[in-house]
Amino acid sequence: MLSISEFSEMCHLSPQTLRFYHSEGLLVPADVNEQTGYRSYTFEQVEQAMLVMVLRGTGMSVKLVRRALDEPDAAPALLQQHSAEVQRQRQAQDEAISDAHEFFNSWPEARLRRVPEMTVVSKLVPGPSTGGDQYDWDEADAAVTATVQNVVKTVESCGAVVSGTPWRAWAGETPEQKRQGITAEGPHWLVKIPVTADKKAVAALPGDVEVQLFEARNELSIFIPGKSSMAKYGTALSRLLMHPLDAAYIDISRMRHLLHDDGVETTAAICKLDETDMVG
Repeated sequence: MLSISEFSEMCHLSPQTLRFYHSEGLLVPADVNEQTGYRSYTFEQVEQAMLVMVLRGTGMSVKLVRRALDEPDAAPALLQQHSAEVQRQRQAQDEAISDAHEFFNSWPEARLRRVPEMTVVSKLVPGPSTGGDQYDWDEADAAVTATVQNVVKTVESCGAVVSGTPWRAWAGETPEQKRQGITAEGPHWLVKIPVTADKKAVAALPGDVEVQLFEARNELSIFIPGKSSMAKYGTALSRLLMHPLDAAYIDISRMRHLLHDDGVETTAAICKLDETDMVG
């Protein structure tokens, strides 16, 4: 039998770690003295310690390691599952690092521009699967992306051509959309896609895809790299609201969020203080 100090030295695991693994059922001593509480291990347990170290070295949780040890046949699948999760985490970290470089190399600034008149197709984005205490931007982005892909496929199959960057806008064009938009269930968003289409292509579009005329307007816009979040949305809105304008203001009820591959560009229509000279 090996004392905990001897086993610790042999396996390069501290006594504190061995006590923790004992409490978690990963590496149970062969014997525990009832009077002194001293733990003893057998030489054969070195192999189990090695397996624990190998699995923990991958970043596996104690719970997952215990399951892999208890169910050896399931261990390869569990390792594959963990590997996929690690890859997702690495990708998220790489994206965050890229975003950080973008911010510090070129801090987002608002800019003015003129947007021409265009024909767009519009479709409601399905609401989230469940309500929650916090808005799930990842889920919302996934639903928006899926809707954009669906609409692009639909309009192209009808003979129309996508002619610009898609965007999302708050679903508030009808009283019903406004009523549903303030609920957790939604839907909260509309996707808009600029298209070039003749009458035949327009007539072939399904009923849930609406053709609209987007009127020319002056806009203030700001690009924020990376995935959407409430903090990024708040930053974009703050920058737009604080940007100085000459005898004008931004209309946040007419905001749109252009969906670029590397981030979201938030824009708002600019209105003259004289409402009779409002830029649509």
